[in-house]
Parts: sequence; C-alpha cells; structure tokens
Amino acid sequence: MSAAEQALHRLGASTAEAVLGVLRNFSAEGVTPGAIRVVPPGTSPFAELTVPAVAAGVSYVDGVTGGNVLLIGLQGARRLAAAMNGADPEALEPGDELSELEQSAVGEAMNQMMSAAAVATGTVLGEEVEIAPPDVRVVEDREKAAQAWEHPGHATVVSFTFCGAPCLLVQLVPNAFIVRMTRALDELTHQEYDDAPLGDALREVRVRVWAELGRTRMPSGRVVALPGGQVVELDREVEAPIDLYADGMRFATGRLLVTEDGGLAVRIEHVLGAPADGPDEVQTPTTPIDPPREVAV
Repeated sequence: MSAAEQALHRLGASTAEAVLGVLRNFSAEGVTPGAIRVVPPGTSPFAELTVPAVAAGVSYVDGVTGGNVLLIGLQGARRLAAAMNGADPEALEPGDELSELEQSAVGEAMNQMMSAAAVATGTVLGEEVEIAPPDVRVVEDREKAAQAWEHPGHATVVSFTFCGAPCLLVQLVPNAFIVRMTRALDELTHQEYDDAPLGDALREVRVRVWAELGRTRMPSGRVVALPGGQVVELDREVEAPIDLYADGMRFATGRLLVTEDGGLAVRIEHVLGAPADGPDEVQTPTTPIDPPREVAV
C-alpha cells in the first residue's frame, strides 16, 4: 500500500468512527460498520449508492476543495428519525416519503455526524478544519450525486448499515490533506527521507500556493463598490509574519521581501509541524491565486 493510500485509509477510518459513534447514540445495536475503500482515480465514489437516499454534504471552506457526504437510503432515514424520536425503527411501515418531522430529525442527526466528521479530520491533520453548513437533500440518481459533489482530488468510501438499511460515507480529500497526513505518518513510523517527507508520487502533485498578509471582513455590497486607490485596513501589523497556504492549508509563516529585480518573495521562518533548520527563500507570484473567501491581501 502506498503512502497516499495509507493516509487515506487512516483519514477514512477516523472519520467513519466519528460518524458511527453519533449513530450509536441513537441505536447502539443498529450500527454495522463496513470496509473502507480508496476510490481509484476516474471512478465515481457514488457507484455503490442505493437510491433514493437522503444526503448531507459539507464542504471545506477557506480555499480548500473537498468535504464529506453522508448518504442514507430513504428507509434508513425514516428508521433514523424513528430512533431519534424514541420509536422502534424496525416497526415502521414502508413509505416512499419523509414527513416534515422526519426530515427535521434526520437533518439534525446528519448535522451532528458531519460536525463529528470535521473534528475527526482536524484531529488527524493536527489542525482545525472549517466546514460550511450541511446541504441536506434527497438524491434520486447516482449520476446527479456525482455531479453535485464533483471533486478533482482523492476519495474514500465507507459502506455501513443502520438498522439494516444501507448507508454510505464519502470523503472527498484535497491533495493538501494527503501531503500533510503523509508527513505525519512518516514522522510516526520514523521513515527516512531526503529533503522532504513525501513519496515519489506525491512529489509530482501540483498544489496552489499563496501568501496572505492579512484579512478583513466587510459586506459584499461595500466590496463591489470599492473605488480604485481605496485603502483597506487589514487585521495585522506591518511587521507581523505572513501566512503561507498550500491548497488552503496553512503550512508555514514567513516575512515578505523585495528581490533585487523588484519582485516579491517570502522568506520562510517556520514550517508548521516541523523543526526550523533555517530560513529558506521562496519566490511567490505577485497575483493572488484563488484566495480565500474573505477579503485577503
């Protein structure tokens, strides 16, 4: 198994256990865990989906693509709602729709599970992971599910059952997470590596890198009305370190420099999670690349 696959399995196992832990609060005996599978590139992670299903998807924010999608078959969703309301999930009559009360109960349960999944992901990465509010919807078609949560990175799938009903947990993992988890695995297993804690395959993975001097928040109406030459105050002092991001994950801090030819560069002062052996100078583009969703300079 490659280092990337090991990292994906570790993340999938941690996230699945967090989600199943929430489900066990509603039915301790009704949860049957399944296998964790790394989805090959070019393959849809929703191929095993039983439709129709109720889906709850959360996206990572702050410039990172990917997220988690939890899908529960319609009957499983009704059984989950029954368990939350103190009824016997196995005694439900067959039905093709969720009542308004059932929708509310399932939405609350999925909200709890997605929050637990985000905490588990952050624990593995060693850094808090921010997520957008859950998007809960009914999915009628596998292809539409794949389109709704299309993702260019890696993916894991965990299949399990709740009170006998099939469920699916899909984790859409950005490349930046793989890099960080591989580094953590290397440190845990004391593997030898030369100038970077990455396997040969991961050295070729291209990630978006940007430097952030500071941030501010303002209404969108004010943003679009800003005239040329307007000064926008940021939340940092002039001499404060700047943050360096790779695919939305903050991996280092440094100082902004002006090169001899008048360009901009960053001198790295501290790499997060790794000892600093000395400053390294890295050239950075002067045009922002896909900045975070706040106003950032």
